[in-house]
Amino acid sequence: MDTGCLSSVNIAAAKQVSSFAGQLHTQRCFTSSSVQALKNGRRTAFSSTSLVLRNKGKRFRRGLGALQVVCQDFPRPPLENTINYLEAGQLSSSFRSSERPNKPLQVVIAGAGLAGLSTAKYLADAGHKPIVLEARDVLGGKLAAWKDEDGDWYETGLHIFFGAYPNVQNLFAELGISDRLQWKEHSMIFAMPNKPGEFSRFDFPEVLPAPLNGVWAILKNNEMLTWLEKVKFAIGLLPAMLGGQAYVEAQDGLTVSEWMEKQGVPDRVNDEVFIAMSKALNFINPDELSMQCILIALNRFLQETHGSKMAFLDGNPPERLCMPIVKHIQSLGGEVRLSSRIQKIELNQDGTVKHFALSDGTQITGDAYVCAAPVDIFKLLVPQEWKEISYFKKLDKLVGVPVINVHIWFDRKLKNTYDHLLFSRSSLLSVYADMSLACKEYYDPNRSMLELVFAPAEEWIGRSDTEIIEATMQELAKLFPDEIAADQSKAKIRKYRVVKTPRSVYKTVPNCEPCRPLQRSPIEGFYLSGDYTKQKYLASMEGAVLSGKLCAQSIVQDSKMLSRRSQESLQSEVPVASKL
Repeated sequence: MDTGCLSSVNIAAAKQVSSFAGQLHTQRCFTSSSVQALKNGRRTAFSSTSLVLRNKGKRFRRGLGALQVVCQDFPRPPLENTINYLEAGQLSSSFRSSERPNKPLQVVIAGAGLAGLSTAKYLADAGHKPIVLEARDVLGGKLAAWKDEDGDWYETGLHIFFGAYPNVQNLFAELGISDRLQWKEHSMIFAMPNKPGEFSRFDFPEVLPAPLNGVWAILKNNEMLTWLEKVKFAIGLLPAMLGGQAYVEAQDGLTVSEWMEKQGVPDRVNDEVFIAMSKALNFINPDELSMQCILIALNRFLQETHGSKMAFLDGNPPERLCMPIVKHIQSLGGEVRLSSRIQKIELNQDGTVKHFALSDGTQITGDAYVCAAPVDIFKLLVPQEWKEISYFKKLDKLVGVPVINVHIWFDRKLKNTYDHLLFSRSSLLSVYADMSLACKEYYDPNRSMLELVFAPAEEWIGRSDTEIIEATMQELAKLFPDEIAADQSKAKIRKYRVVKTPRSVYKTVPNCEPCRPLQRSPIEGFYLSGDYTKQKYLASMEGAVLSGKLCAQSIVQDSKMLSRRSQESLQSEVPVASKL
C-alpha cells in the first residue's frame, strides 16, 4: 500500500520527541531523519521509521528544528478471507466464468453512476456489449465531482468506503486499484457540542474480533453515555442480536425514535449517538428514519471485525474510481457516452421497450434496457402505459432526500481536526472531514479544506449559497471556537463551493422496504439498477454496486430469452417481399 505524509512538524532534537508525544494529533505517527515530507504538493513515500508515537488529540507546534514527524495511512485491513468478501467475489467470478454468448447482447443502460457502471462492468465480464448513456458531461452520478478554475475539486458528497462494503472492495480489487483507498484508524470520532473543540472517540482495538472490538469501543467511551445508559441500550438491542435478519426486517415500520421508546432505551442515547448516525446514514433525523436502516448498519459494524473501519478515496471519484470502470468496459467492447440524456422510453405495441429516445433526437436500440438513474428521475420517465402496474406504482413511496455538500477553503491550517471522518453532532451539519489531510489529491500542508454534509437540508435546499455558508460558519465556530469565528475574524474563507442535490438517495422512512423493486421488472427486456432497488445494503455505494451485479445477473440469466426476442423482432421487421 502507498504511504505518505499527512502532516509534518520539525522538532529540534530527538530528545524532544518524547516530551511532545502526549500532544500528537490522533494518527499513527513515525519519526525519521530521512523523510521526503512534501514534494510537488503531494504526500510522498518515506524511508524506514525509527519510532512510533501515539497521541492524545492535539498537534505539535511547527518549525522547531530538523527532525520531522510524519503520519501514515493505516494498512488495508485483511478483508479477503471474510465470508461476505468471499461471497461477493464468488458473484463477481460467476460473470467471468459464465457461458460465452454466441452473439453478445447489446444492453442499453441509462445512467453512469456507480449502479449503471457496475451493471455494465459485469455484463461486459459475461461477454455482452453494454452501452452506457449518461445525461451529464461527468461520470459518477452521486459520486460526481468537478474541477474549479484553480484546479481544485469539489464533489457531490463526502464519500466513505467501509470495510463492510464487500462488493465495493471486490470491485476495487478486480480493477487493480485497491491502493487508491486510504484507510484510517479504526475509530468513530464525535464532536462534543457541550465541550467545544473536544472530541469523543470509539476506538476499536485491532486485537479483538467482532463483536468484542465493538463492545470494547462502546464500554471504553464514558464521555457520551453513562454505564446505566449503555446497559439499557444493550438490553434494547438484545432482540436484534437474537432475532437476526428477520427481526431487522420487521422493524421497517418503526422510526428510530419509536423503536427506542418501545425498547426502553434512554432518550440520551438518541441525542448523543443516533441523531448523528441517522444524518450520516440517510441525511434525516431519527424521528423520520426507519429503524431497519440503523439495525442493518449496526449489524454490519458489530458483526464484522473491520466492518466500521473507514477509507477515503485518494482523489476525485470520477477519475480515481469511475474511469477505471469505464476503461474496463471499453476494453471488453462496451461503450460509455456522456451528454446523452434520455428523453423518453418508447414502447412497442405489446408494451415492451422499442428504444430509448434521446434529447438530441437520436434513438438507441438494444436487446435489453436498464434504467440506472435515481428513482426520482426514473419516475419521470415511466411510460404512461406502465404507471398502473404495481411494480412501478409502488415507486411513488420512494422519494429522494435533499442533500447539500459544502466545501470551504481556509487561509490557514486548522489544528482542531483529524485525518478522519468526524461526526459533527451539529443541528445543521452531519459529518465533515479536513480533506487537506484525509485525501492525497487534496493535500495541502499549509491550509485546510473542510468538506461538510449539510443535513437535514430540506429547509435549506432553496436558499442561497451565501446563506448556507453563513449558517455553516456559525456551526463551525462552535466546533472550532479557538480558530473559527462566524465573522471570519479568525480563519478566513479563501473560497467556497456549495453543491446541492435536490433528490439524492431515497428517504428511508418506515414502510419503504416493500416498495423497493427487484432488478428484473415485469416488462420483458427491461431492468432497474440503483441503490433503491432490492438488495441488503440500502442506499449506499455498496448498495449501488450490488444492485448493478444483481441487475447484470438477471440479464445473463435471461440472455437466451432476450436473444430469442431480438431475433423474432428482426424477423417481424423483414418486408414480405424479402421473405418470399
